[in-house]
Amino acid sequence: MQLTDGDWQALWLTVRLAGTVTAILLLLGTPVAWWLARSQAWWKGPIGAVVALPLVLPPSVLGFYLLLAMGPNGPMGQLTQALGLGVLPFTFWGLVVASVFYSLPFMVQPLQTAFEAVGDRPLEVAATLRASPLDAFFTVAVPMALPGFLTASILTFAHTVGEFGVVLMLGGNIPGVTRVASVQIYDHVEAMDYTQAHRLAAVMLVFSFVVLLALYAWRPGSKKGG
Repeated sequence: MQLTDGDWQALWLTVRLAGTVTAILLLLGTPVAWWLARSQAWWKGPIGAVVALPLVLPPSVLGFYLLLAMGPNGPMGQLTQALGLGVLPFTFWGLVVASVFYSLPFMVQPLQTAFEAVGDRPLEVAATLRASPLDAFFTVAVPMALPGFLTASILTFAHTVGEFGVVLMLGGNIPGVTRVASVQIYDHVEAMDYTQAHRLAAVMLVFSFVVLLALYAWRPGSKKGG
């Protein structure tokens, strides 16, 4: 199966984007998930709804508002310009910011479920051994929630790879900068080059299958007999 140089460039950019977003969301999503799993505050519900909003919000809507926010007159755009970073739309880092928002629930929700499954008892035992809350988190909660971290990372990476609407709205279609694999496939179809579109789409199809296979293979209880 022969891919064009543009296809390989788009695939590499897609992997780079997904890897960067997954790493950022591991850092940002973990404390959010921990708070949602442990907090009893009344605003837990509204914050949880905001985190889950990208699951039901059309990508074009999210992309539109992010475009306004990161544009020259938006609050984020004014901040990045004041910091000497320029504006982020139609840049790789603009795609990263948009993808962080769009993939947030795919990181937070599996981690929240994993942290809730840990329960209070292990943390209480750690406290009786004079472990600080931070020590208990890293030595008890994180090891017990490792399957959740794996699931969250795989889902976040895969979801970012498959993005189209948000990345097209925020990044446009700039080769080597914002043209990811999903946009490259769209370009092939628009040019009626169905053969090349099929080749690249087949690569993405195989990748998606492998991701799901890995996810189900590593799920707790997946190796039980019967």
